[in-house]
Amino acid sequence: MFDVMTNSRTGHLAILGAQWGDEGKGKIVDLLAPSFTIVARSQGGHNAGHTVFVSGEQFILHLIPSGILHDGVICVIGNGVVVDPTALFAEIDHLAEQGIDTTGRLFVSDRAHVILPYHRDLEAVSEARLGSQAIGTTSRGIGPSYEDKAGRRGIRIADLADRSETGHLMTLLDANVSARNSVIPGVQMSSRSLLDELEAVWTRLAPMVTDTSAFLHKALAENTSILFEGAQGSMLDIDHGTFPYVTSSNSTIGGVCTGLGVGPKAIDAVLGIVKVYSTRVGAGPLPTELTGSAGDRLRESGKEYGASTGRPRRCGWFDAVAVKYAVQVNGIDALALTKLDVLDDQKEIKICTGYRCGDILLKAPPADIGQLGRCKPEYEVLAGWVGDGSCAGARLESDLPAAARAYIERLEELSGVPAAIISTGSDRKDTIVRESGLASRWLK
Repeated sequence: MFDVMTNSRTGHLAILGAQWGDEGKGKIVDLLAPSFTIVARSQGGHNAGHTVFVSGEQFILHLIPSGILHDGVICVIGNGVVVDPTALFAEIDHLAEQGIDTTGRLFVSDRAHVILPYHRDLEAVSEARLGSQAIGTTSRGIGPSYEDKAGRRGIRIADLADRSETGHLMTLLDANVSARNSVIPGVQMSSRSLLDELEAVWTRLAPMVTDTSAFLHKALAENTSILFEGAQGSMLDIDHGTFPYVTSSNSTIGGVCTGLGVGPKAIDAVLGIVKVYSTRVGAGPLPTELTGSAGDRLRESGKEYGASTGRPRRCGWFDAVAVKYAVQVNGIDALALTKLDVLDDQKEIKICTGYRCGDILLKAPPADIGQLGRCKPEYEVLAGWVGDGSCAGARLESDLPAAARAYIERLEELSGVPAAIISTGSDRKDTIVRESGLASRWLK
């Protein structure tokens, strides 16, 4: 672990979203990655989008960990991730066009499940049938792939190695394509054609495929530093989020262990990424949501549009109830607060400190989604800092307006953990790292 006397940087850090995703994890992983040898992604699919700005250039990552932007950093896609090979190759090619070579630095678990074309078809049909009750998924096949995994009919990357006519892969393809064709009328999919497509997929993918759990355990044994990167956010966790309006995987801390094949003792600290207001994409409760011009103003100031889909995000005030819950569920040690500069033009800022449900004041999100939908936020109002300066681009805490520092302090009090990092802009340089905070253990 970190030795204060020698200032050595060892140990392994997990970074997780502590809201409904889109908290700015990509920038924070990018900031910290140079201090680690390995960055490992544990769950989700290419529905997750991490946006990183480096000297004004934008990089959008969906499957590949943000650490790939740094030469020498090895990136791992774990068994808990569902991988669309077409999306992965497109991402690799786009990075190459931007001057980022992934060769020899990107490894994919042989136990990760594969997203195939029929998964996308099935998800689109499922969302359409739900009508007004639709979850608001990206329809990229992530959910159906996880369904196949849980139903023990999924196809793993290891299965692609044997593409013989009588092999295990062909048996699975026949069954799954037949099920798809019985549900979706019209164009009928051919399992034989799909097998032919997978020939080219395996040829390109094979050099990246390995037992990533064994790879990480070897690194742990050699005390090689690992940064564990989560996708989405805690309130989208399939067990602990706002079910059923959630993702299809465990985006809380347990998903790091199961999604990478490492034990909990491998994680020395947990950093929760939190936007200083709330956003959500898709359907489901967002207790502090701002509608009309107030919501539009926050959305435009924060450029709140999905990195993966371009969809406008729903915006609202900071929800301390949800964040404190995420801190507890994940054992978060410290927070990274992002997008503080977006609040520069707010005359007053509200923080939700409880959910009012009739005569009951809740201090934690209820499991009953109907009850949560009926709850009204209890607000605490703080002064904004309009006219007292700007947070944009600040790199020292002393450069922040006094009201902004007071806001940060209140968020720390309500969440129960300190802020180690404060992001004041989109570029990696627009960041305040507290010298006494958790993140300073790893930053060079």
